[in-house]
Amino acid sequence: MDDPGTGADSATAAEVVARQRAELERLRDLAATSAVLERAKGALMAVTGCAPDAAEQELRGRAADSGRTLLEQCRLTLGSLPPPQEPPVQEPPPQEPPAQEPSTQEPPVQEPAPRKPPAPETPVPGPPGAAPVPRTAPVTAPADASELAEVLGEIGRDLLRVRSAHELAGRLLDHLAPRVRADAVLLYERRAEGGLELAGHAGIDARFAARWRLVPPLAGVPAFEVLAAGEPLWLEDLAADRVRHVLVGDPPERWPSRAWLPVPTGGTARFALGVLRRCGGRFDPHERQLLAASARLCAGRLRVFDTAREAPGDSGVTEIVQAVFDALPGAAVLLTPLRTAAGEVTDYRIDAATPQAVDVSGRTGRDMVGRLILESYPSVAGEPLWRGYLETLESGVPFESEPFAYQETVGDVALTGTFSVRAAPLGGGLLVSWLRHDPLDRQEQRLADVQRLGNLGWANWNLLTQEISWSAQAYAVLGRDPEQGPLELEKLPRLALPQDADPLTAAIAGLIHRGRPFDVPFRVETGAGVRHLRLVAEAVSEPDGTPAEVHGFVQDLTAQRSAELALVKSERTMSVQRGVLQAERALAARLQHALLPLPSKPVQLAGLRVEVAYLPAQAGIHVGGDWFSAVELPDYDALFVVGDVAGHGIDAVATMAQLRFTAKGMVSTGTSLTVALARLNHLLLHSRDSRMTATMIMARYDPDRHLLAWAQAGHPPPLLVRGDEVRYLDRPGGLLLGATADPYYESAELRLRPGDRLLLYTDGLVERPGEGLDAGLDRLARAVRAPEDGGSDSLDALLAAMLVDEWRDDVCVVDIRVPGRAAGQVAEAADGEETAAGDAAGAGGAAGAGEKEGEGG
Repeated sequence: MDDPGTGADSATAAEVVARQRAELERLRDLAATSAVLERAKGALMAVTGCAPDAAEQELRGRAADSGRTLLEQCRLTLGSLPPPQEPPVQEPPPQEPPAQEPSTQEPPVQEPAPRKPPAPETPVPGPPGAAPVPRTAPVTAPADASELAEVLGEIGRDLLRVRSAHELAGRLLDHLAPRVRADAVLLYERRAEGGLELAGHAGIDARFAARWRLVPPLAGVPAFEVLAAGEPLWLEDLAADRVRHVLVGDPPERWPSRAWLPVPTGGTARFALGVLRRCGGRFDPHERQLLAASARLCAGRLRVFDTAREAPGDSGVTEIVQAVFDALPGAAVLLTPLRTAAGEVTDYRIDAATPQAVDVSGRTGRDMVGRLILESYPSVAGEPLWRGYLETLESGVPFESEPFAYQETVGDVALTGTFSVRAAPLGGGLLVSWLRHDPLDRQEQRLADVQRLGNLGWANWNLLTQEISWSAQAYAVLGRDPEQGPLELEKLPRLALPQDADPLTAAIAGLIHRGRPFDVPFRVETGAGVRHLRLVAEAVSEPDGTPAEVHGFVQDLTAQRSAELALVKSERTMSVQRGVLQAERALAARLQHALLPLPSKPVQLAGLRVEVAYLPAQAGIHVGGDWFSAVELPDYDALFVVGDVAGHGIDAVATMAQLRFTAKGMVSTGTSLTVALARLNHLLLHSRDSRMTATMIMARYDPDRHLLAWAQAGHPPPLLVRGDEVRYLDRPGGLLLGATADPYYESAELRLRPGDRLLLYTDGLVERPGEGLDAGLDRLARAVRAPEDGGSDSLDALLAAMLVDEWRDDVCVVDIRVPGRAAGQVAEAADGEETAAGDAAGAGGAAGAGEKEGEGG
């Protein structure tokens, strides 16, 4: 494209136009030659049944043998097709041998006979309840090769004039209706993405065409099947066909019989021809032969359509599209690509334009419709705009150009414009819109956009001439009516709040007298409230240093300042809240420590070695409700309790203390474990905060019988380590405390052996964010097995292995060990263990989750 700053040579532009027109004529001649060749090939294919490549070789061989050009030979072949003849009235037509492959000797050229007038139409009954459909009176399908050649010659000459697949379908229906009782013809083309598109049709209404215009690649669609198999498909039994196939039609019963044939356009078939009939019955052999030959005859014509294929109902659709464009704002056109037989884009045609569309020559709206791009704007060929159009057609991605200068010479006048163009795919064409830029208007628009987006306005004061100018946005920022006019620089502080007027006055005085620039914040009172503004200004001085002019800008920082104040307020509120929470945590921690003193070393209870650990959560500032109890009862039995109250803070600590002391008191006075849990559940339900829940595990150890009885309320199962065996005990039944007014709790027994280790814990030991409870339990079992590899089996080592990352919940663990290993008692203990295990299993077991607390004693 021409640079707007260099101008354009009119002679150069004329040469470009001449070259483009010469190239266009060459392409048209090439397309015409290709069209005649394809028509001649189609005629030979229809008459002889040969393949496309064989037909072309035959034509080229005849041209070489006779010394003619290929184009002359093709025209001679088309002209030699036998014209249609009226059959004799008195005697039947003589039988002729089947048509043979045409020899290289050409028959004499004959002028094509005029088409026969159409036969009178007779009503044809349609589906039940429908009005009779008029159709040309039936004509017998050709019975032998000579008659077939006559019919195909007539069809071939008629198809020479068609220019679209839609028109081809209409002409084909004219010939097939009286011969094969056809009522509709459909032409589907395989799309690149795998679906089918209705390229042409005849005999169906617009609603039918619109509904079946695009067909996705579904199983059972006859058109897909014939394209895949390359063989015709005859659908003559509606009841059976509708079960096996997806039938087009509204409704399908309107077309009781139909045929689908592939159109062999070379290689894999790309088009499928559908013939629909309103009458039932089978296609006889002569009808099938005529339809197969007609499909081959269509192949040549379909391959030479070098322009964009017209949509069904093209003229009506074009008017609808133009009507839509008439209602669109801005400058936009619809471009249809014109392609060669090989599919290359040679030009674009303008098929619709908006009323506001104006090109560089002054053509507007519908004056542009029908024009070709390279004829009207020849210098775009090969430019980034042209390449952008091609890329959009290929990729489907919209193209947006940078502003560029375009120049066109009309007469001796060079017309120049700067444009930004956007192209987006629309169907098979392009929707192109553009914006024309005037340099001065574009600069002003950019300045206005900057002021609007930055919420600022510029101002200028001439100190010598007293001229003052403000932008419209400056009035809006200062909250001043433009009709009042601008203020002198010295009077600007009158707009500020009193507490901000003095700093602004001092800054203005320093600028006027000493030329010192300033950046001063101040506030103004407006109808919408107080605004926080910022004024930035500098002076342009005379050669002697005297300020002569001041220019600057005023910016509205209200939103930013409001956000800053809100942030400061929020930080203060958070600081106060954090202090309150920290004080609450300190109080809860002191209360917890007083209620649950943690032993500094392992203790001996009823012959067992007991070690306790309690670790508060690292995340958050609240104290949790995990607790434990390990005490010796008056009858010298040992009581072990681990619990977890839901929630954190003072309420959780208070509930924990209530449950701990109540449980200890009930068991000490002889209450069974299951009854104690039921009464604790009742206590929690009728507490001050009835929404509180808790989990708990209680165990009572009899040292004389080495028997551990235990019950639980929704708590994780104990972990038993016995020699090389590590397993979780089956839990007896029991819901968490506070969940229901009618709970049921069961107990189980376990006979401990010398060397056994039993872990009671809260869920903080095994729970991790994003991890299920089962995964945490497996991790704990693996950590307990680690000492087998030479590591330490201490409680501290276990906690270090489990709590690698930050834990978000309190952790409480009671580690119970049976000292010594009496080998002589192993068999007796084993017998007792089996009985205890059986009792525990009979009591019932389940998996569950819990929470935490602690106490020592």
